[in-house]
Amino acid sequence: PPAVTYSAVIYSLRSLVGQDIPLNQGCLAPIEFKIPKFCLLNPSRDVGVVGGNVLTSQRVVDVVLKAFKACAASQGCMNNLTFGDDRFGYYETIAGGAGAGPKWVGRSGVHTHCTNTRITDPEILERRYPVLLRRFALRPGSGGDGANPGGDGVIREIEPLRPLVMSILSERRCLRPYGMNGGHPGKAGVNLVVKNGISYTIGSKRSGSIGVGERLVIESPGGGGWGKPG
Repeated sequence: PPAVTYSAVIYSLRSLVGQDIPLNQGCLAPIEFKIPKFCLLNPSRDVGVVGGNVLTSQRVVDVVLKAFKACAASQGCMNNLTFGDDRFGYYETIAGGAGAGPKWVGRSGVHTHCTNTRITDPEILERRYPVLLRRFALRPGSGGDGANPGGDGVIREIEPLRPLVMSILSERRCLRPYGMNGGHPGKAGVNLVVKNGISYTIGSKRSGSIGVGERLVIESPGGGGWGKPG
C-alpha cells in the first residue's frame, strides 16, 4: 500500500538531512507523491500482496538514494526465511551487506534501512527447534569493490532433523546491488538446497519440503562499492 512508500521516502529524506529532525507528517509536506492506481506501490484492495515492509520498501529506498547519488545500494532485501510443520513455525530475517558511501565503507553482516533485527542465537535455535545450524559466517568477497568497498553478505546453512517445510522470500538474486561513482556492484544473493552432495538453485521465492540429510543454504547479497577501486 502507499503507506509503505511514504515510510520509505521519509526514512530516505531523514537520512539525507544533515541534522536530527523529528519523525512526523510535516517532514513530507514539501513532497508530492504520484503513485498511479493499481501499480505495484498502490494495488487495489482485493489483490494479494506480501513483503511490503521487508522487500518493497527496501527497493523504494534504493531508488531514492540512487536518485540523490547518496550512496551505493545495500543488499535490498531481508532474506525472509520460515520453516516448520504441523507442530511449530519459525521465522527469521537474515542480514547482508551495506552499501558504501563517499566517507564510509559498507558494513558487513547487518540489516539496513528496515531495522537491524536480531537473529536467534545458534544455541537457542538448535535447542528449541529440530534443526542444525551448520554454518553462519560472512560471505567473503561479496561486497562490491571500490575506493570504499561495500559490506559482505552472510552465508547461513541449516539442516533439518526431521522433514520440514521451508520457505524463502528474498530479492537481489538476479540484479546485483548497484555501486556508485565508479564503485562495483555487490554480488547477488543465492538460495540453494544441497541434496546428496549436489547443490540446486531454488530461486528468490520458494516454498517446499526439505528432508533429513538435506541442507538449505542462503547466501545473502553484498553491498555496492563507492568510487573507483585502487
